[in-house]
Amino acid sequence: MSVGPDETRPSRGGPRLADAGRLAAFSDAVFAIVITLLVLDLRVPNFHEGELAASLLEEAPSYLAFVVSFVYIGVLWLNHHALLRMIRGTTLTLNWINLGILFGVVIIPFPTAVLAAALADGDDGDLRVAVVMYALAAALMSAPWLVFFAYLRRHPALHAVEVDRDQVRAQVARPITGLVLYGLTGLLGWVVSPVIGLLGIIVMIIYHGVTSEGLRPGPLRRLRHRGGA
Repeated sequence: MSVGPDETRPSRGGPRLADAGRLAAFSDAVFAIVITLLVLDLRVPNFHEGELAASLLEEAPSYLAFVVSFVYIGVLWLNHHALLRMIRGTTLTLNWINLGILFGVVIIPFPTAVLAAALADGDDGDLRVAVVMYALAAALMSAPWLVFFAYLRRHPALHAVEVDRDQVRAQVARPITGLVLYGLTGLLGWVVSPVIGLLGIIVMIIYHGVTSEGLRPGPLRRLRHRGGA
C-alpha cells in the first residue's frame, strides 16, 4: 500500500499520520487574524478642541482590555507552537481537537469587547459580569488542551522523537490548572471584587506565558526513567 506525500506509515496498530505542516499553517493564520481583530475595538474618541488628551484617557479601559487580550493570544500562540513540537504528525482526531483549541481562540475578541465596555461605561455589576464572562471563556479554552494531551498519552506513535511519555503526562497539569483557577478567578470576580478577578486573569496569563515551553517531569519521574534505562 502506498503512502501519500504528506503521510507517514503508522506503527503497527497505530493511526495513520499526516504531516502537521498544514495544521500548523492553518492555526498560525487563525491566530494572526484573531490578534489583528482586537485592534478594531480601539477607536479615535470624539473630542472638542484642546480636549484630546482627556478624551484619550477616557478610552484607557479599551487600551487595557486590548493589551491583556493581545498578550493572552500571544501566550496561547507560544503554547500552541510548543505543543506542535511535541508531535511528529497528525491524525483526523487530532485535527478536530485542534479545531476545538482554535474555537476557544476566535471567541476572545468578544469577551474583550465586553470587558472594555464594562470598564469604560459600566457600573460594578456590569464589570462583574464582564470579568466572569472573560474568566469562563478562558476556563473553557483549557478543555481542548486537556483532550489534546490525553490523546497524545494514548497514542505514543504521535510523539516527536525527543518526547517521552513522562513529558506528555507532565503537561496535563497545565490545562487542569487553567480550568480550575480561571473558574476560581471568575468566582472571586463575582463574589469578592471584579478587580480581584481581573488581576487573577492577568496572573493566569503570566503563568501560561512562563510555562509556554511546557512543564518538565518531576525529579522522581526523571530518576525513575534513568534507573529504568
